[in-house]
Amino acid sequence: MVLKENYVLYNGNEIPKIALGTWQLSEEEAAASAEAAVKMGYRHIDTAAAYGNERGVAQGIRKSGISRESLFITSKVPAEVKTYEGAKEIIDVSLKNLETDYIDLMLIHAPKPWSEMYTGVEKTYFEENLAVWEAMEEACHAGKLRAIGVSNFEISDIRNLLDHGKVKPMANQIRVHVGHTPREVIRYCQEQDILIMAYSPNATGRLLNHPVVVEMAEKYKVSVSQLCIRYDLQLGTLPLPKTKHEEYMRQNTEVDFEISDTDMNALLEVGEV
Repeated sequence: MVLKENYVLYNGNEIPKIALGTWQLSEEEAAASAEAAVKMGYRHIDTAAAYGNERGVAQGIRKSGISRESLFITSKVPAEVKTYEGAKEIIDVSLKNLETDYIDLMLIHAPKPWSEMYTGVEKTYFEENLAVWEAMEEACHAGKLRAIGVSNFEISDIRNLLDHGKVKPMANQIRVHVGHTPREVIRYCQEQDILIMAYSPNATGRLLNHPVVVEMAEKYKVSVSQLCIRYDLQLGTLPLPKTKHEEYMRQNTEVDFEISDTDMNALLEVGEV
């Protein structure tokens, strides 16, 4: 069962193969979702300072009655924070919000501020990301963070940290789903032993009515979301399905079927969604 399976980061830390995503959830919704998910058997919760719901996640975990040590929490330094001091401060704020002495995995949320992402702005922020990375490395050495990584990073952004940082990124959280599978980035990261975490596995709902995906889900007698989660798993990535509905939460863990090589290839060829 996928809820009991883990990947292993290159530093030896185990990370559960599926996580509950909390993007766009309010504090109240995140609290209810985290509590329900943990009680259901989820052991990995993904949040971020920018989501504004870290305290809700902490509340849900506390109410679940499950020990902190048995859980894996991922959070993120905001994309707009691009200084050493700013990163140090936000790490401590996240620790306080999450009511914990350590965060299992902390990521740089994006290589550029969101206002400059996907706009063609040429500035790389290489030096700024190295400053943030230094703060994260120090927090990792101090035991505040168990692992560190990045999110939405392209190959050049990752290479910058590999060439000039002291600690290699352990994960890169990017958008991966049927109709958007950045194979070059995935291949590069996997060659570097950097785990790919896949957000928006069903394309934020855009795949729910896609004829190719719907037909294949019917073939396997599963939901579209289940098919999409399985797709990400078979790519060797860690899916982060988001839902606040307990029934969907449960369905998202029932993915112990196998997509054939032929069908995986067909899904890989689906056009941009």
